[in-house]
Amino acid sequence: MRAAPSFPTELPKVEGARLARQQGAATIARLNDELRRNLATGDVMLTAGIRALPPAQLRAVLACVRRHDDFTPDNDPNGERDFCALELEGPGRIFWKIDYYDPTLTFGSENPADPTRTRRVLTIMLAEE
Repeated sequence: MRAAPSFPTELPKVEGARLARQQGAATIARLNDELRRNLATGDVMLTAGIRALPPAQLRAVLACVRRHDDFTPDNDPNGERDFCALELEGPGRIFWKIDYYDPTLTFGSENPADPTRTRRVLTIMLAEE
Protein backbone atom coordinates (compact mmCIF):
# COMPACT_ATOMS: atom_id res chain seq x y z
CA MET A 1 0.00 0.00 0.00
CA ARG A 2 1.30 3.41 -0.92
CA ALA A 3 1.56 6.15 1.72
CA ALA A 4 -0.30 9.38 1.10
CA PRO A 5 1.94 12.42 0.52
CA SER A 6 2.53 14.47 3.62
CA PHE A 7 1.03 17.95 3.83
CA PRO A 8 4.33 19.88 3.53
CA THR A 9 5.15 18.04 0.29
CA GLU A 10 1.86 19.22 -1.25
CA LEU A 11 1.98 22.80 0.04
CA PRO A 12 4.26 24.26 -2.68
CA LYS A 13 1.98 22.90 -5.42
CA VAL A 14 -1.09 24.40 -3.79
CA GLU A 15 0.64 27.73 -3.17
CA GLY A 16 2.02 27.75 -6.73
CA ALA A 17 -1.43 27.14 -8.19
CA ARG A 18 -2.94 29.87 -6.00
CA LEU A 19 -0.22 32.31 -7.04
CA ALA A 20 -0.74 31.46 -10.73
CA ARG A 21 -4.50 32.09 -10.36
CA GLN A 22 -3.84 35.42 -8.65
CA GLN A 23 -1.38 36.50 -11.34
CA GLY A 24 -3.80 35.39 -14.06
CA ALA A 25 -6.65 37.30 -12.39
CA ALA A 26 -4.47 40.43 -12.15
CA THR A 27 -3.67 40.21 -15.87
CA ILE A 28 -7.32 39.61 -16.74
CA ALA A 29 -8.36 42.57 -14.56
CA ARG A 30 -5.83 44.84 -16.32
CA LEU A 31 -7.05 43.75 -19.77
CA ASN A 32 -10.69 44.20 -18.70
CA ASP A 33 -9.92 47.68 -17.37
CA GLU A 34 -8.31 48.59 -20.71
CA LEU A 35 -11.43 47.51 -22.61
CA ARG A 36 -13.80 49.26 -20.23
CA ARG A 37 -11.85 52.51 -20.21
CA ASN A 38 -11.05 52.68 -23.93
CA LEU A 39 -13.94 50.72 -25.47
CA ALA A 40 -11.50 49.96 -28.30
CA THR A 41 -9.54 46.87 -27.23
CA GLY A 42 -12.46 44.48 -27.75
CA ASP A 43 -16.08 44.44 -28.83
CA VAL A 44 -18.83 46.45 -27.15
CA MET A 45 -22.42 45.28 -27.32
CA LEU A 46 -25.24 47.61 -26.29
CA THR A 47 -28.60 45.96 -25.77
CA ALA A 48 -31.76 47.37 -27.35
CA GLY A 49 -32.73 49.08 -24.09
CA ILE A 50 -29.39 50.85 -23.80
CA ARG A 51 -29.45 51.87 -27.49
CA ALA A 52 -32.95 53.32 -27.00
CA LEU A 53 -31.84 55.71 -24.24
CA PRO A 54 -31.77 59.43 -25.00
CA PRO A 55 -28.27 60.52 -26.12
CA ALA A 56 -27.45 62.27 -22.84
CA GLN A 57 -28.36 59.17 -20.81
CA LEU A 58 -26.38 56.91 -23.14
CA ARG A 59 -23.32 59.14 -22.72
CA ALA A 60 -23.79 59.03 -18.93
CA VAL A 61 -24.00 55.22 -18.96
CA LEU A 62 -20.82 54.90 -21.03
CA ALA A 63 -19.02 57.41 -18.80
CA CYS A 64 -20.00 55.45 -15.67
CA VAL A 65 -18.83 52.16 -17.18
CA ARG A 66 -15.50 53.74 -18.14
CA ARG A 67 -14.95 55.39 -14.74
CA HIS A 68 -16.07 52.56 -12.48
CA ASP A 69 -13.30 51.38 -10.17
CA ASP A 70 -15.12 50.44 -6.96
CA PHE A 71 -14.24 46.74 -7.02
CA THR A 72 -14.19 44.84 -3.74
CA PRO A 73 -14.01 41.16 -2.78
CA ASP A 74 -17.79 41.33 -2.26
CA ASN A 75 -18.63 42.55 -5.77
CA ASP A 76 -15.60 41.07 -7.58
CA PRO A 77 -14.79 37.78 -5.84
CA ASN A 78 -12.52 36.48 -8.62
CA GLY A 79 -10.60 39.74 -8.94
CA GLU A 80 -11.14 39.96 -12.71
CA ARG A 81 -13.21 43.16 -12.84
CA ASP A 82 -15.58 41.55 -15.31
CA PHE A 83 -19.03 42.54 -13.97
CA CYS A 84 -20.78 45.43 -12.28
CA ALA A 85 -24.28 46.57 -11.41
CA LEU A 86 -24.78 50.34 -11.29
CA GLU A 87 -27.72 52.52 -10.34
CA LEU A 88 -28.01 55.64 -12.51
CA GLU A 89 -30.47 58.46 -12.53
CA GLY A 90 -32.57 58.10 -15.68
CA PRO A 91 -31.99 54.58 -16.95
CA GLY A 92 -32.02 53.09 -13.44
CA ARG A 93 -30.14 49.87 -12.77
CA ILE A 94 -27.69 48.77 -15.45
CA PHE A 95 -25.34 45.82 -15.69
CA TRP A 96 -22.15 45.43 -17.62
CA LYS A 97 -20.28 42.17 -18.16
CA ILE A 98 -17.11 41.18 -19.96
CA ASP A 99 -17.00 37.73 -21.57
CA TYR A 100 -13.97 35.97 -23.06
CA TYR A 101 -14.08 34.26 -26.45
CA ASP A 102 -11.62 32.75 -28.87
CA PRO A 103 -10.51 35.15 -31.67
CA THR A 104 -13.33 33.95 -33.98
CA LEU A 105 -16.05 34.42 -31.32
CA THR A 106 -16.95 30.74 -31.77
CA PHE A 107 -15.90 29.30 -28.41
CA GLY A 108 -14.91 30.52 -24.99
CA SER A 109 -11.30 31.56 -24.59
CA GLU A 110 -8.90 28.91 -23.37
CA ASN A 111 -6.84 31.56 -21.59
CA PRO A 112 -8.47 34.94 -20.86
CA ALA A 113 -5.12 36.25 -19.58
CA ASP A 114 -3.62 35.90 -23.09
CA PRO A 115 -4.78 38.76 -25.32
CA THR A 116 -3.50 37.00 -28.44
CA ARG A 117 -5.90 34.11 -27.80
CA THR A 118 -8.82 36.06 -26.39
CA ARG A 119 -11.41 38.43 -27.79
CA ARG A 120 -13.19 40.37 -25.08
CA VAL A 121 -16.85 41.36 -25.39
CA LEU A 122 -18.25 44.04 -23.09
CA THR A 123 -22.05 43.91 -22.90
CA ILE A 124 -23.95 46.81 -21.35
CA MET A 125 -27.63 46.27 -20.55
CA LEU A 126 -30.56 47.51 -18.55
CA ALA A 127 -31.21 45.26 -15.55
CA GLU A 128 -34.68 44.35 -16.83
CA GLU A 129 -33.36 43.05 -20.17
